[in-house]
Amino acid sequence: MVERKYPSIFNDVIGPIMRGPSSSHCAASVRIGRMARDLMRGDIQDVLIEFDPEGSLATTHESHGSDMGLFGGFLGWDAYDERLKDYAKSVKEAGITIKIEITDLKVKHPNTYKLSLRNDTDVHEMVAISTGGGMIEIVEIDGIKISMLGDYYETLIYCNEIEILNSVIQYLQEKIVADEIIIHRGTNSSFIEVKAQKFLEKRIVHDLHNKFEISTLKELKPILPILSRKEVKLPFSSMEEMMLYNQDKNLDLWELAVNYEIIRGNISGQEVFDKMRSICRIMQKSILEGIEGSDFKDRILGHQSGFFKEKMENKDLLESGILNQIILYTTAMMEVKSSMGIIVASPTAGSCGTLPGALIGVISIMDLSEDELVKAMLAASMIGIFISIQATFSAELGGCQAECGSASGMAAAGLVYLGKGSLRQALGAASMALQNVFGMTCDPVANRVEVPCLGKNVMAASNALSCANMALANFDAVLPLDEVIEAMNKVGKSLPHELRCTALGGLSVTKTSKIIENRLKSFVKN
Repeated sequence: MVERKYPSIFNDVIGPIMRGPSSSHCAASVRIGRMARDLMRGDIQDVLIEFDPEGSLATTHESHGSDMGLFGGFLGWDAYDERLKDYAKSVKEAGITIKIEITDLKVKHPNTYKLSLRNDTDVHEMVAISTGGGMIEIVEIDGIKISMLGDYYETLIYCNEIEILNSVIQYLQEKIVADEIIIHRGTNSSFIEVKAQKFLEKRIVHDLHNKFEISTLKELKPILPILSRKEVKLPFSSMEEMMLYNQDKNLDLWELAVNYEIIRGNISGQEVFDKMRSICRIMQKSILEGIEGSDFKDRILGHQSGFFKEKMENKDLLESGILNQIILYTTAMMEVKSSMGIIVASPTAGSCGTLPGALIGVISIMDLSEDELVKAMLAASMIGIFISIQATFSAELGGCQAECGSASGMAAAGLVYLGKGSLRQALGAASMALQNVFGMTCDPVANRVEVPCLGKNVMAASNALSCANMALANFDAVLPLDEVIEAMNKVGKSLPHELRCTALGGLSVTKTSKIIENRLKSFVKN
């Protein structure tokens, strides 16, 4: 497994745009399925899917949407495709036979997928992991260890003769520009992997088939919006480095985020701003749809945000001003997620209500412009970059503190920007917010990402608001953000396996939780 060193705001922190309850299950599995489809040249007839009994997926693959996402990926769909709601029917109509088994794979990562793929002419095996927030890594193909993150155009050139492989390598080095050309040797097959900014030109492919005895060539398209490239040198990768970088620049946090993404993504500052603007508009639309009402039978909670809005307007709630608006917007976003509507993982689907609920809630009360929202979201994203580099967004690795906790720290920084606070106040708010969430467990009721997920998103957004105001009043965070993120990562790893999104402990195993789970299972079968 590769250690991600160069996360992108639009790959790792804000996004993907998706449907479903969980980004690490739904969006990630769509991406894995699409790469498996490319490996099979778009023709998948039979699939054996294996999950390890000690991992998260053995108990959550159906209820958290891994099956839905993976099947949709086999069909070539995107993570936001409307047809995902009827994935089982669609995959059956496509004639794909799928079998799921729980097998002792002896793997280290809790979100490991082992796929055995077959059609009339091809047989391949793929092992992949979901690393959090919709990000993935292909770690093995045909028994050969590799590392594919979906951030390159990948070309696999198969040939079992070592001499021919060496000749092909020499030819490619002379004829093409690529970030990496790697020989992978296995017991039963060998192949060359080409990581590049585009696929090989047709004349090169033609030469490979004519001049060398290659057995086959496979093209795997990138699944991430921002591609990687060779020898990226980031301006900073921690809060401490960022402050040194900014000594002679005096940039705000959102401007530092733009500078970071310009270098990481190899795109212009205007492109960075426009991409975030588009995402903010999707978030705003989802919140409005949630308040209007969402209908989806296969869930625990029904429509509640609209009633909360009525109570607010009738002044039937305790007066809390901005906080009630944040609760309304956070709840609305979570309801859209649970009804298979379109949301943005920010940084994950399970925590998708916290950041937009807090920032858009405050924007609406203060009547601020869309540009201010975009800048606040960029400021929040910079905190997410530091978390991505130094810790994780995966609840399977770090509990809910990795999801809602991270979102709370991000939102706190964004809120300080909206309150016209300084860079140091924004970093202090993020530090305080993260300090408050250590040890937050991931133990969903009935194995669904609804309860206590809704409450934890509301709590995370409320925590962000409190810490933002404390920072604006110059409260002392005491601990630097980098140290808090490092400590949070250690705490997350020390949480018991049962409390890290496995539905094997905490609220997941209460009597009522099991009753609801059995009821929902009966509903799905009928």
